[in-house]
Amino acid sequence: MEHRIVVLGAGYTGAAAAGRIAKRLHREGVTITLVTAEPDFVERVRLHQLAAGQDLKPRPFDEMFAGTGVELKLAKVTAVDVDRKTVAVAAATGSGREELAYDTLVYALGSGWNDGGVPGTAAHAHEISSRPGALRLRDRLAALDAGGTVVVVGGGLTGLEAATEIAEARPDLAVSLAARGGLGDWLSEKGRTHLRKVVDKLGVTVHEHAAVEAVEADRVVTAEGRTVPADVTVWTTGFAVHPIAGATTLELADDGRIVVDSTMRSVSHPDVYAVGDAAMALGPGDKPLRMSCASGVPMAWQAADAIAARLAGTKVPHISIRYAQQCVSLGRGEALIQFVTADDRAVDKALTGRMAARYKELICKAAAWGVANPTLGMPSRRHRVVGQEARNPAPVEAAA
Repeated sequence: MEHRIVVLGAGYTGAAAAGRIAKRLHREGVTITLVTAEPDFVERVRLHQLAAGQDLKPRPFDEMFAGTGVELKLAKVTAVDVDRKTVAVAAATGSGREELAYDTLVYALGSGWNDGGVPGTAAHAHEISSRPGALRLRDRLAALDAGGTVVVVGGGLTGLEAATEIAEARPDLAVSLAARGGLGDWLSEKGRTHLRKVVDKLGVTVHEHAAVEAVEADRVVTAEGRTVPADVTVWTTGFAVHPIAGATTLELADDGRIVVDSTMRSVSHPDVYAVGDAAMALGPGDKPLRMSCASGVPMAWQAADAIAARLAGTKVPHISIRYAQQCVSLGRGEALIQFVTADDRAVDKALTGRMAARYKELICKAAAWGVANPTLGMPSRRHRVVGQEARNPAPVEAAA
């Protein structure tokens, strides 16, 4: 009987995991099903560009995975039963419903925007954590007359990229950024100086130490009672994990992420692996890996290699997941590459200006190219799945 591998979600991590498993395992004895509600790959790291009016290159999954042995299923995941080892899905088009059985599950449903429970956010703010959200914001900005006001709430990487991209694309708008802390306060001195220079050049008004406590139709209200006019509010204060895992018996962290060991395997259910924003994994210094493409893709590689090794009865490899830089685009012609320690703390070294913009663009293209060519460099001899009795025992490891 074939070993059934089901991968849920086809963002950077799910698509990378499915392609790498196909690259590692011989097709005989295994089926790989990739479940996605989107027919095209979404470059999430470029959604601020989409929102600002730019068009992104289409990347259809059926072309990307043609000939790889990965079966695509266009459907929305509605439930996961890790005790019965089944996944309930609804057809992406139409009303058909289906139940998929698995032997190994890779959970990569990722995250969405997090309104933090702030009053008025869900009703009045826009998000750019999804393609539909970015397209809604794109339409709203296109309809905004000159002199309109845009407030981006959140001073992290997404907020900085959104504010500068919009300000560059629409210099006729009054764009401001509301940050809970200081502008780029986690960056090195060189990084903070360059960031300040760029936002000033683009005319972005920065409200520092301004925690937003309410969003209204035409303004945001800070904890100090200040109001900032906002014809459009963009909310970028963080991510919330997909809620499906919360309805299972999987062991979860306080934030809803699935607790995994160093091979990205669930500490409670050894036939389930979790990668990307859905997983709580520890990196250097025993610090949780942050929700990001920089964390997610190596996590996907680790999970795929571990699955292939365990099914083939070979030694499980371990990938070192560590950080090297934080890449922030600041419009099309500017960027900031902040170099960091392995555990993601800024060091006194940064790349700025046009060279940094080229660097960031190269990284974005490389990430998309890697997903679009999932089995490139496929070994001439891939591992065959062996019987259960021939596999390594591989007990569940402690989270690491």
